[in-house]
Amino acid sequence: MDLQQFEKSIREDASSSVRQQEIVSSSTFSTLMRKVYTWMALALAITGFTAYYVASSPAIMQAIFSNRILFWGLLIGELALVWIVSASINRLSLTTATAMFILYSVLNGVTLSFIFLAYTMTSITTVFFITAGTFAAMSLYGYFTKTDLSKMGQIMIMALIGLIIATIVNLFVKSSGLTMILSYVGVLIFVGLTAWDTQKIKEMLQMATDTGEAAQKIALMGALSIYLDFINLFLYLLRIFGSSRN
Repeated sequence: MDLQQFEKSIREDASSSVRQQEIVSSSTFSTLMRKVYTWMALALAITGFTAYYVASSPAIMQAIFSNRILFWGLLIGELALVWIVSASINRLSLTTATAMFILYSVLNGVTLSFIFLAYTMTSITTVFFITAGTFAAMSLYGYFTKTDLSKMGQIMIMALIGLIIATIVNLFVKSSGLTMILSYVGVLIFVGLTAWDTQKIKEMLQMATDTGEAAQKIALMGALSIYLDFINLFLYLLRIFGSSRN
């Protein structure tokens, strides 16, 4: 083999190696992205079934919503779970983190069971599909857009903080007009966060070299973030379009 043939062989081997690496990386990324949406869909299903089951039991509803200590304990427990998973994800095993995510989706279903008593089933179903369509559109936008959404995401986070403060103030003011305004603002915020979170998840998972536990933890945290986006978007849309049972 002369020098030219040797160099050609080296280039072909290198090109083949790059192609193989690209195939492996593409397969890894696709697997992890599927896990993100699978975990999210599973959590939504658990939350929905839990909420419906609790709402179907007058005894459980009475025990939860007539006892403020229990109700606030559930809410605090939810917040604690999200904080623990987010802050300790690197120290937790994947199994433990997944179990905590599932537990959170159950607790969330318990506290959200009131919507079946406050709104008609028809309006809940309609708003769910509106939410699903809106979420899908914004998630696809976040996935495929070439625009960097990080600045928009930062604005959405600041707006979310303002929304939380305004909501707390409105607990004392009890203004129905402000409640409706905050609902529209909430929809806009979580529409934006859905696109931004999707882009962040995509960028993080594209750097994964395998589907090991570390990469799956990133996928799990991604599932948690878009699960929260979906739930909050649904609740704000329900306030706007939901039909009251009263």
